[in-house]
Amino acid sequence: MPKAKKKAAPKKAAARKAPKKAMKKPAKAAPMKAVKRAKPLGEITHFFGNISVAVVKIYAPLKVGDKICIEGRGQCFEQVVKSMQVEHDQVQSAKKGQEVGMKVAKPVKDGDLVYKA
Repeated sequence: MPKAKKKAAPKKAAARKAPKKAMKKPAKAAPMKAVKRAKPLGEITHFFGNISVAVVKIYAPLKVGDKICIEGRGQCFEQVVKSMQVEHDQVQSAKKGQEVGMKVAKPVKDGDLVYKA
């Protein structure tokens, strides 16, 4: 009687690792222009996103109508101060040490700095 051939064990799936796909590096943000600025006028201490209002701690006098630049965390934009409020009262100017609320054109973050443009 002929010998029966042993059945070969089923081959396991190759445990080879698939070659890693070349990962694309994330695009770098355009570098901010190096602008020599004087001391900041103030600093953003809070931002209310639903109404686009920032609370700014004032380091130097600021008036309605002044053109400001807000810089920080890879963004920089300019705008004119249209109105300011201190404790829900409209004011035309703010002195050092005050915290004012003002409408901003773009979202900002705590710690962003405000300069005179």
